Amino acid sequence: MKTFLTENNKQKISDAIKAAESKSNGEIVTVIAQQSDSYIYLPLLWASVIALSVPMIISLLPLTDLVSYNYSIQLISFILLASLFRFRPLQMRLIPKKVKNQRCHRMAMEQFFLNNIHHTEKRTGILIFVSVAEHYVEIIADKGINDVVAKNIWSDVVNNFIVKVKARQVVAGFVETVTTCGNELIKHFPSDEKDINELPNHLIEIH
Repeated sequence: MKTFLTENNKQKISDAIKAAESKSNGEIVTVIAQQSDSYIYLPLLWASVIALSVPMIISLLPLTDLVSYNYSIQLISFILLASLFRFRPLQMRLIPKKVKNQRCHRMAMEQFFLNNIHHTEKRTGILIFVSVAEHYVEIIADKGINDVVAKNIWSDVVNNFIVKVKARQVVAGFVETVTTCGNELIKHFPSDEKDINELPNHLIEIH
């Protein structure tokens, strides 16, 4: 993945995390993926369906000479459409929202466990996950946070971040979300002298 975030932008996110964690015992991890799945089978499926309908379309046209070229037209149609549907903006439109959400949630959960967010001493880790192509944002909090903070608290935060992602303002969205999550953590898990930094403060990019 070629990220569109500069080192300066990533530093802004890191600084926001450090500032939020300096006042609480919470641990905030940020992850960005360009896309949560290749979805390769869906473009091929759409191309196949359209290519298979070519004979029917030709039969409706007053061009009987084309009937003998059915197979060639089908093959060419499949190859062209399969290539066209790999174009990411078009590909995303072809994929049902439910499928995209499932793939993104699966990757978010994988990142939650792979980055050991569930292993903090007081179970106060929180993941802010973004998948850019799908315009997907998810916040996953560990048990210590979920025990005292209602899950619906994060809904407005996620929705606001999604608006930022669609507007290609990912950095601003991360900084704003990290700050908001940090403020919520401060209410329930204020920093003390025993607080240590258990998880990375830099943005994690999935290539």
